[in-house]
Amino acid sequence: MSLEIKDLHAQIPGREILKGLNLTINPGEVHAIMGPNGSGKSTLSKVLCGHEDYEVTGGEVLLDGENILDMAVDARSRAGLFLAFQYPHEIPGVSNANFLRAALKARLPKGEDIDAIKFYKQLYTRMDQLEMDRSFTSRSVNEGFSGGEKKRNEILQLMMLEPKYAILDETDSGLDIDALKVVSRGVNAMRSENRGFLVITHYQRLLNYIQPDIVHVMIDGQIVHTGGKELALKLEEKGYDWVKEELLAAAV
Repeated sequence: MSLEIKDLHAQIPGREILKGLNLTINPGEVHAIMGPNGSGKSTLSKVLCGHEDYEVTGGEVLLDGENILDMAVDARSRAGLFLAFQYPHEIPGVSNANFLRAALKARLPKGEDIDAIKFYKQLYTRMDQLEMDRSFTSRSVNEGFSGGEKKRNEILQLMMLEPKYAILDETDSGLDIDALKVVSRGVNAMRSENRGFLVITHYQRLLNYIQPDIVHVMIDGQIVHTGGKELALKLEEKGYDWVKEELLAAAV
């Protein structure tokens, strides 16, 4: 069982962004993708989760053997995929508690309901892990939240929904060091042999706290280089020019 991306091509009108991307994430693995701006990292996360602005023109994405590209967005979520957004959306008028209860209920067989006592016990435990005040349960989803509060809220959703595969799109963006440590602690608490992670980031500092098993370099819509966690340190030190030079040399 795995999340397997095969020869994935995707575009927006007038521009191809993903150009034959291949990647396999097995349960228990944490993969990191790094790359320069405009390489297609965030596009990959949005395509995997079914963002309507992107058209898939080739390839397939198999989640435990089933092609999720044929699924609606909510069906992909129920199948076990989760996306923590780079820029989380606000949902005025919908409290965090109600949002999470509705999301969890949508995963249950028709006619079953959430046990309120167990739900709030788990919710408060997870909030304590993320150092979130209990008042956040009654606040509208992300409305008026700071950048760090929004990112903690994304990880709270991850912890409550317990997906098979989690995609973290630049979760470190806008976080100070204290918030980064708290968010990373929440992610690490969810690491297990039954769950895979794809961590998209510009900076090696996140990977100090969420240590990856495998690091990929993405340039021009493709994964062009793969290595261990030491690769992130090399990219931090030397940038991406050496990867581009290797690609040019190989093409000659």
